[in-house]
This record gives sequence, C-alpha cells and structure tokens, in this order.
Amino acid sequence: MNEKVEGFFDLCAARGLTGTQGVLIPAANAQHLMLRADVVEACRAGRFSVSAVATVDDALSALTGLPAGERDAAGNFPPDSVNGRVEARLLAFAQTRRDFGARPAAEGQ
Repeated sequence: MNEKVEGFFDLCAARGLTGTQGVLIPAANAQHLMLRADVVEACRAGRFSVSAVATVDDALSALTGLPAGERDAAGNFPPDSVNGRVEARLLAFAQTRRDFGARPAAEGQ
C-alpha cells in the first residue's frame, strides 16, 4: 500500500501538487501505512491527502462531497444524497424504458 500511495504522490508532485490530489485507502490498511516524510509533510500542508474509508458509501461521500444517504423508514434515500440521485436516475431510466415499450409498433414491422 505504501508504494502505491507514494507512487501516485510522486506522479502528482511531478505534475504539480494542487491540494486537490489524494488517495482513498481501505480503513483496515491505515494503521499499517509508513509513508515517506515528503508525503507526510505534503499531507500536513494540505497539498495532498490520504483518506481512509471503511465502506463504499464512505468513498462515495469523500469523492463527491455529498452524503451517501441511508434509506428512511419508508425505504427512500434523501433526494440530495448520492444514493438518492442514483436511485432517481435509475427510476427515470426504467420509466423511459416502459414508455418506449408501450408505444405501438410502426406499420410494416
């Protein structure tokens, strides 16, 4: 894991650290990281980030800046959550498919 993080850091550093680059690592691996001093310093200075995530929802939140969202008692996700937006988009696709299948066939087919 160390080599992967440091390799990506080296690539970002060669292209110029902007403060928006970083990596997500499994939370279970966080305690085993032994990163070089330059990577640690860049993280402390806010020029690079290493974020530990425990779940896919944690990763989605970290990458999008939105809450992943959990279903409420009625089974619905909050509309402004990642999962809520995904669900709404999938429902829209499904409705489009139903509408398409409900059209009468063109003559000659």
